[in-house]
Parts: sequence; structure tokens; C-alpha cells
Amino acid sequence: MFVLHKQDLGLGVPMEYLPMTAEEEVSRGEALVLSSGKLTKCGATAKPTYIAAGPQDDVSGLVPVVKVQAYLIFATTLSADGAALHVGDAVTLSADGLQVTATTASGVATIVSMDGTGVGSAVTVRL
Repeated sequence: MFVLHKQDLGLGVPMEYLPMTAEEEVSRGEALVLSSGKLTKCGATAKPTYIAAGPQDDVSGLVPVVKVQAYLIFATTLSADGAALHVGDAVTLSADGLQVTATTASGVATIVSMDGTGVGSAVTVRL
């Protein structure tokens, strides 16, 4: 799950409410992109444009999201062994859109810090 860790500006992070593709369910902290005006799950090598801040509302169908900005740093975990990774490496997103992998080819999440290199270790990234 991607959780807002830090921001480089002293402003509040604006929340938006956008519709989700009907056949998909969203999890809090999931990386998302817009497709045909609706949110959809982000692919491993696609740059996410939004992070879900909560689940989809059952009545309105809208999802609370935070727009990914260059000044935001997100905390998440590694879904694979990251022994070969270093701060500054760009890695791909995991298939569930909730973590990052150790794959650097076509990476979209730049590692800012690492608390370990094993599966499940905490990392912070810029998206």
C-alpha cells in the first residue's frame, strides 16, 4: 500500500473524488491511472497519476484519491528481494499496485530510502 510519507512543500494535499471503472475494486493505497475519464489499476511500468485514499463509495461510485505530485514521497514495501537495489534506483510497481518490485528495467518509482532489502521491507519512493 502506498501511504503519503512526506511532502517537500508546506501545503495540504488536496483530495479529489473520481469515478472508478465499474468492473474493478480499489484498495486504499493502490496506484491508479485515468483511462477514458475513469480510474483504473496502474500497470507495473505505467507512471501512476493517483493513489487511492480510501475505498470506492457504494452510493456515488467515487473514489477519494491523492494526485501524484513530484513533491510527494510515499511509503510502501518491497514485493521482492531488493538486495541489489540502491537509493536512486527506479523500480516497477507490483502487480497489485500496492508495492514496488526490485525490477529496475522501465522503473517508475524512484527509491528515496530503504529500511532493508528483504521482501516486505519498508521503502520510500517518489512516483
